[in-house]
Amino acid sequence: MTRRIIVAILRFAMRVYFRRVEVVGLENVPRKSPVIFVLNHPNALVDPAFLLCLAPRRVSFLAKAPLFRIPILSFFVRALDSLPVYRPQDEGEDVVRNREVFVAARKLLARGGTIGICPEGVSHDEPHLLPIKTGAARIALAAISTGEVADLSIVPAGLYYTSKTKFRSAVLLYFGDPISVSPVELEADGDPPRAAVRELSNNIECALRLVILDAEHKEALQTITRAERIFSSETDEEGNDSLADELQLQQRFIKAYTVLRERTPERLHKLEVRMSRFEEELTQAGVDPDDLSPPTSTLAVFRHLIGRVLIFLVLILPATLGAVVHYPAYRLGGFLATRFSKNEEDVISTVKIISAMLLFPLTWLLAAVAGYELL
Repeated sequence: MTRRIIVAILRFAMRVYFRRVEVVGLENVPRKSPVIFVLNHPNALVDPAFLLCLAPRRVSFLAKAPLFRIPILSFFVRALDSLPVYRPQDEGEDVVRNREVFVAARKLLARGGTIGICPEGVSHDEPHLLPIKTGAARIALAAISTGEVADLSIVPAGLYYTSKTKFRSAVLLYFGDPISVSPVELEADGDPPRAAVRELSNNIECALRLVILDAEHKEALQTITRAERIFSSETDEEGNDSLADELQLQQRFIKAYTVLRERTPERLHKLEVRMSRFEEELTQAGVDPDDLSPPTSTLAVFRHLIGRVLIFLVLILPATLGAVVHYPAYRLGGFLATRFSKNEEDVISTVKIISAMLLFPLTWLLAAVAGYELL
């Protein structure tokens, strides 16, 4: 019951914070057999929250041990059936205890459950996948090889954010093709052989790269994003393309960028110069690439304008009142995000959402009290 309430609150918070949430690949998630979800980790606690809310299975996450000692947050982590992971970089943690955690994870899988793991180990701001830790592979191989589970799949789950920091941005959760796990002969201590662990970890890494945006460095990502914005201005109408299409387009741009950089860097340089000139011309004209689109019929423009005007007339008064009431909480949430994120972009949305979950209900309470006093 507690878990259902928490997940419902998280789902509501995510739907409010993000303008658009898209999920693809649900057909790749087995409905009954044990599953290990492996998730990229670009956005702190927002990442596991999405999997908890949107996966078609009940997920128990492997979470870093320090979360279990933070007041209030520890309650939510435990209520969501999470298991602690003891990392070398966390001061005072005994990594030997991970053996007990892995046993608990295997027992959960043996009951037909599902586990969520962020195999990169840490949340980060890098535009590419960090080296994959071996925990997911070790748990999977041990579970299938001891006979605790007869069938086990590892499902890559990729998160793609149009912006990790902006309120009302968009996000895609992309479930990729499942990886089947075959049994191996375990070593004397009960652990799977290192070669098998390494091979499965490599398979996990390759599968994850297919469902995320994976650029070599931030400069490459900036170039690719600029190219995608210009190219996408030629689509029929704003919002017609799905986030999955946008991700696949950017993935193709990454491949093209890599080929140009390795084979003909001079062509890449010329292309970047041409894009810069084009963007400069748009800036001088006061036009944004997103404003560019193929010709639209006068009737369609008229209908759109009339619809917008009607919405404006209907909502102007309640929207103004809502903005005035909620503005202090909105600004305070932004201030707290800037203060506590310490310029780490992957933490900003987490702080904003947690702040909003506390500040906005408080705002509603104060508004209700003030309204009652006026009556």
